[in-house]
Amino acid sequence: MKKKVILLAIAAALLCIGGASAQSKVYMTREISPEALVRIYKALGRPADGHRVAVKISTGEAGNPNYLKPTLISALVDTVHGTIVECNTAYAGKRNTFDAHWQTVRDHGYDSIAPVDLMDEEGQMKIPVRDRRHIRYDIVGNHLPRYDYMVNLAHFKGHQMGGFGGVLKNASIGVASADGKAYIHSAGKTDRTEDMWQNIAEQDLFLESMAAAAQAVDDYFGDNIVYINVMNNMSVDCDCNGHPADVLLKDYGILASTDPVALDKACVDIIFNMMPGEGNDNAPLIERISSRHGTHTIDHAAAIGLGSLEYEIVDIGR
Repeated sequence: MKKKVILLAIAAALLCIGGASAQSKVYMTREISPEALVRIYKALGRPADGHRVAVKISTGEAGNPNYLKPTLISALVDTVHGTIVECNTAYAGKRNTFDAHWQTVRDHGYDSIAPVDLMDEEGQMKIPVRDRRHIRYDIVGNHLPRYDYMVNLAHFKGHQMGGFGGVLKNASIGVASADGKAYIHSAGKTDRTEDMWQNIAEQDLFLESMAAAAQAVDDYFGDNIVYINVMNNMSVDCDCNGHPADVLLKDYGILASTDPVALDKACVDIIFNMMPGEGNDNAPLIERISSRHGTHTIDHAAAIGLGSLEYEIVDIGR
């Protein structure tokens, strides 16, 4: 009996050790600068050397001033010898046709710092998903095979439909072609952009479809993908909104991880736990995330095995 108790105690201790080691590392710096972006990328320990690198950003809707500026990201793009990649939107605006999207790319200056690829310009393709309860595949631009490494470089902010936008949204809606976006938004009901708004899914089904699509992209790149959230210019509205609400939050910093679930969770936790003060009102963004049940995307992504809800913040300083 005594031997059994000792064995049980050892097993419990090993479980505790395992639980501690299961925490994902989320690197953080309060500095938002080109140099800080390069530094936090290098801290991840997953170099892009020798790879064909896609840097996935949002090019930002015309009229929105909050997108990640070329002056901020150019040093990182140069460091990884990357190509900036995007896909067309599934809604009317200045990025839903290739001519309009290229004009927005030029107006926002991205073509001046690196090659730019609208990945669905010559068609689309399907990649497999593991979680098939809503979507049976992920529809992405057919230029995706040009790349074997991805820097998922997201601007963390609110979002009109998802509650918030971070790396999970940037991997799912962001990497999807226009038809793929309709497929995710409708939770598998339609892959036609013209039919999307008549088939918008129940909110949680949409959020779960985003998580499944993000996992598909993560699976596609395997160990050749890193995730970075820049917490600046945090409106309650996404960069896809041409007339966003005013920014009511102070810039916070840059966070990065190889685990997209832990990274988005850490950023959401920062918003929910910060002390409001003059020029720093987190209440509207909290309301936006909560009213859209936005944290369900993170929870479902963890439930299907994309990443961990447990994380350790590693401050890399300024």
